[in-house]
Amino acid sequence: MRRTVALILSVAVVAVLPAPSASAAPEPPLAPGWSVSGDVLRWTAARPIPPLDAGAEFWEGDRFLGRAKESTDLRSFTLRTSPRDPAALQVRSAGRRLDAPGPPSVATMSAPALPPPQPQADVDPGTPGPYPTTTGEYSLDPVTLPEYGTPVEMRAVVVAPKNAPGKRPLALFLHGRHFTCYDAADPARFTLEWPCPSEMTAVPSYLGYRKVQELLASQGYLTVSISANSVNAQDNDTWDAGAQGRSSLIRHHLAKWADWASGRAEAPPVVRSAPKADLAKVVLVGHSRGGEGVNRAAIDSVTPPPGDSGFSGPVRWTIRGDVLIAPTIFGHNPAPDVPSVTLLPGCDGDVRDLQGQMFVDQTRGLSRGEALHSAVYLVGANHNYFNSEWTPGQAEAPAWDDFDSRDQPDPVCAPSAPTRLTADQQQAAGATYIAAAVRLFADRDESVLPLLDGSGVRAPSAGPARVLSHAVGGDRTPFVVPDPVTAVSGSARLCLQTAFDESGCHLTAASPHFAGLRGTVLQPERLAVAFKWSAAGQSGVVTPAAPVALTGARDLALRLAVLANTPETRFGVSVVDRGGRRHALGSVAVTGLPGSPRTASLWAQEVRVPLPRGLGEVTSLELVPESGSGEAWLIDAHGWDEGLVPVTPTRLGRLDVHRKTADEGDSGTRTHQAVITVGGSGTRVFRLFHTEPGKLPTSRLVTLEHGESSFEVPVTSEGNTRWSEDRVHYFVVQAISNVVVGTTTGELRLLNDDPLPVVTAVPVADSVSAGGTLRWDVTLSAPADDMIALGGGALAPVSGSELSTTDVDADWYRSYTGEDPWPSRPLSESPLRVYVVVPAGQLSAALAVPIAAGAETGDGEWVRLRFEGSVPPGTGFEVTGEVA
Repeated sequence: MRRTVALILSVAVVAVLPAPSASAAPEPPLAPGWSVSGDVLRWTAARPIPPLDAGAEFWEGDRFLGRAKESTDLRSFTLRTSPRDPAALQVRSAGRRLDAPGPPSVATMSAPALPPPQPQADVDPGTPGPYPTTTGEYSLDPVTLPEYGTPVEMRAVVVAPKNAPGKRPLALFLHGRHFTCYDAADPARFTLEWPCPSEMTAVPSYLGYRKVQELLASQGYLTVSISANSVNAQDNDTWDAGAQGRSSLIRHHLAKWADWASGRAEAPPVVRSAPKADLAKVVLVGHSRGGEGVNRAAIDSVTPPPGDSGFSGPVRWTIRGDVLIAPTIFGHNPAPDVPSVTLLPGCDGDVRDLQGQMFVDQTRGLSRGEALHSAVYLVGANHNYFNSEWTPGQAEAPAWDDFDSRDQPDPVCAPSAPTRLTADQQQAAGATYIAAAVRLFADRDESVLPLLDGSGVRAPSAGPARVLSHAVGGDRTPFVVPDPVTAVSGSARLCLQTAFDESGCHLTAASPHFAGLRGTVLQPERLAVAFKWSAAGQSGVVTPAAPVALTGARDLALRLAVLANTPETRFGVSVVDRGGRRHALGSVAVTGLPGSPRTASLWAQEVRVPLPRGLGEVTSLELVPESGSGEAWLIDAHGWDEGLVPVTPTRLGRLDVHRKTADEGDSGTRTHQAVITVGGSGTRVFRLFHTEPGKLPTSRLVTLEHGESSFEVPVTSEGNTRWSEDRVHYFVVQAISNVVVGTTTGELRLLNDDPLPVVTAVPVADSVSAGGTLRWDVTLSAPADDMIALGGGALAPVSGSELSTTDVDADWYRSYTGEDPWPSRPLSESPLRVYVVVPAGQLSAALAVPIAAGAETGDGEWVRLRFEGSVPPGTGFEVTGEVA
């Protein structure tokens, strides 16, 4: 019996990392599901994964490789990169693994108790108003945006009040990232492409906020919800995950509304029948990546982006505030002078790290601190149900609960859990608090402020939902905002919010306040105070760098967190004045939020104690725990008074990181400049993170003085004639003071200009018996500066019989497929992928195919191996061997 095997080994040129030594060549190179093709690393899921607003990220252990791109069928994820340790590859989304099981089952964990209901507020913004409403849609010519090959639709649904006098404030909604097309005949088929194929239907995500639109319109607000399917289908091809594209789309719509305010005859019928929009009172509402989009639109409306962002017209509107629903904020770059309210769902199954907390925390110190930034935590809410078109039983397209607890029952977020909200309950609570924010921002109605600023009251229309809030800004005076010069003693210690080792906070649970900024290392300015005590009375003292005058403040407000499900923990609170006198202010109590290993429930609750009159300047804060042992984290403390202060319009300097390419060259040393542009005046401070090829990021604090409008980072390179991947230097910036960041990430790409070495194979043992090993030396015509990985799968031979899965060594087969060789079948019908790596600087590597000792053999069985290179395309060769 003749048996031959054909294996395709594709040349996989790997990107910008230093190559491993020969001894470090991986064996096996990649885990099941992973493959290398050309310069692309790919992971394929067992079944389609719905588009994730948090995105899919490739990691190598604790090293961030980059954001991966989905295929249109939502099965494969790809990234141009090169792993040094392929066995450590992971796919993550908002901190959770997609390619491995989640945390151990918590089915045996008892269901946590709900927080007690808070006192009822004096107002209820969830109550419908006096106006009947009218609804209609408009569809305009699509717009062309940079980085988007397909034009972006200009489609929206308008819900407006009838008979409302005068101009009306405008609330614009932008949905998040979702699949774009579905097959009505096959619920399991949905894709991420635009426009949709003829046999598929577009998902109407923009229609999913009708309930809150109806509520707002009845209260006299003009509302419009815009479609962004084209952006969703293309944003993984963009540098910033679509933030700039979404901003441009929003501004195109606002420009149309500005046109229609003066030219009603040109407006669509639904706009002509509605009241005129008051474009001096615009509130933007964004869900998920739509939240990041409206934040960027707010930044761009105050400080226009440099270059062509896809919208270059005049700004004829004023954004009074942003409402951000389960948002992403990949760049940690909030608009500090635009007030905001961020809704954080406790059972978010997509943006699980609740990174939207950065819309609050990262505004501190950037500007005057006058704008209110509020976070509203909804116990038991998930990511999708704020949009009815993403909600089972309400949506036209297939829909599901994003917090999937079928395989791993969760005591907090399973549909049957007493802490979990139903879709209707979640939508009612969401609409109520969105309405509160719109009312506060558009009309400056401070009667709703206690619902949003940590005052501890609830809105009746939110029903049984437990909703908590805290805030910074407004009429607050910063007292303790931990920084590197803050002093601590006793049971308190200063900890980095981005480190979890001995210098960090020893977190055993996920916290929204500790969400990471990708492409960075430790962030010295992101600090909290951790308290840990083993007996009641072990106090911790926190001393800011300078005394703070709390004159005029009514209360001291603390944002204090304890671990999920922790019983009520009480603290005595004291301050010391400049004269050294200690003032006992009273006590506060914090109870842990309901949480499980799959939630980010370590969230700071706002608690307050009254300040004595005439206190004057204070120098330190003391917390004295009353329980026997425990842990807590102080995020900050402020002097607080009720109400708001006027937000003085300001134009902070805008910072943008740019992308640039340069030739490597054949010889000599060259110096290239990575460019960061910064507008504004005065002293502007930011932290710059620089990732050199194959290294962890480093950082430096950069201070620009008045008159400086750019910052350059010199990068040197040595030219040569050896092939390598492009060398890419990545740059990430974090605003520290007097600056706002537009584009947070950039690169300097040094382009390879040398040819790929010719790849051949030299037989070492091309005639073996059963139990032997077929061997070839894979050789290069010249050494390369990066490893060259070759990989491929089995093909049926041109003639003769084919080796089966049981004819090769069983362990070898399992190492490359992750499955058992039985039942026996031809190799070409198996998922076999074989690899060989030629390390950087070397000329050869071994390829071996071990044959099972019990393989059935005949007389002179031939083996044919065909190598096909994909970089450059068209290269290839064949070798033959014999199995005797």
